[in-house]
Amino acid sequence: MNTDYSICNALGYCSEGITKSLVIYDVGCQWSVNFHQRVKFSPSLLLPPVLEIIPAVGKFHLAAHKLSCFPRYSLNFIKGAGHLDGEILETLWAPFNKISPTARSMSQAHRQEVYDDHMRDSNWKKLVGIGEVFFFLKGSEINLEHPSPILAEETQDGQQVSGGNESGI
Repeated sequence: MNTDYSICNALGYCSEGITKSLVIYDVGCQWSVNFHQRVKFSPSLLLPPVLEIIPAVGKFHLAAHKLSCFPRYSLNFIKGAGHLDGEILETLWAPFNKISPTARSMSQAHRQEVYDDHMRDSNWKKLVGIGEVFFFLKGSEINLEHPSPILAEETQDGQQVSGGNESGI
């Protein structure tokens, strides 16, 4: 029920014009079975009426599921999912494991502040890192003598041209 409540609130927030939503959940194959029925019969759960929910299971967790889950819930086969692993929260655990022994002895409010600080720091480092990646890619576009293999394309006559890959980077 808590997961249903969280999903409904997240999907209901500023979702005008959105017709499809990819919900990646560790046990999405089981959770999605009666989700619409639970929403229908619960007075506290609401979904936008035109929203289609596409359930999926993250790649790490899908390996532990039944074989029948793979073709239906794998992100590899869901159109529009891109190259996701669906495990973003799990990648944040390692840094949090370093501070968890210290946070155990804190009050609830202090622990929340420490976790928020660490999460903000993690987000800031990712934001700064993205800038470095774009700077690197921009620099490799300018160097036409030695184009980056990421951005290089071949013309019909076999010459390499920098820039213009499918991902739009």
